[in-house]
Amino acid sequence: MAAAALLLVAALVALGFGHGGEAFDPNPLQDFCVADATSKVRVNGLSCKDPAAVVSDDFFFAGADKLRDEVSERYGYSAVTVQIPGLNTQGQRYARVDLSPGAIFPPHYHPRAAETALVLEGSVYFGFVSSYPNNKLFAKVLSKGDVFAVPQGLVHFLYNNGTAPAALYASLSSQNPGLVLLADALFAGALPDDLLAKTLLTDKHTVDIIRANFRPS
Repeated sequence: MAAAALLLVAALVALGFGHGGEAFDPNPLQDFCVADATSKVRVNGLSCKDPAAVVSDDFFFAGADKLRDEVSERYGYSAVTVQIPGLNTQGQRYARVDLSPGAIFPPHYHPRAAETALVLEGSVYFGFVSSYPNNKLFAKVLSKGDVFAVPQGLVHFLYNNGTAPAALYASLSSQNPGLVLLADALFAGALPDDLLAKTLLTDKHTVDIIRANFRPS
């Protein structure tokens, strides 16, 4: 009877750990699964290319040293995702982010990933806020060569408050980390004005003024 109870507890514990693991990308079951961009099959990740057709370029990306032409008009940053087909199912994503002087990458979070960022050039004020109810700010001014880490799901930001352009190389712990820009989620979506007014402890007129900045021009 005691042995059966122990087995039941062990099974429940294992089941609990299994559900906890669902918050992270699943482990790969082979050496690699190079993404097949031509496949119409949709799985958790992308379908695998025939291993016999895999080449070295499937694990290569050129251009992470270059500034992207497209810049956010609202916030002044640019970002380019490092597209490497060979990282499919590996639970990783990388990006280069550039910020002109005065530019920001506004408060946001990645629901499925932690983030680590290396400063390539310039300096940037980088930080995150812990969860409610503490809402504690952890932030530093980073310079070239500095690295800063953000735990999964926490709100964080970048601000180039210097006089020179800044560039960072970001590593995220999920193939599909997700991105939620807080201001856009609140004001660019369809949340009712009165709900926003009550949430932000203000009035609908103020909400309308702010929301006008998020409407397509």
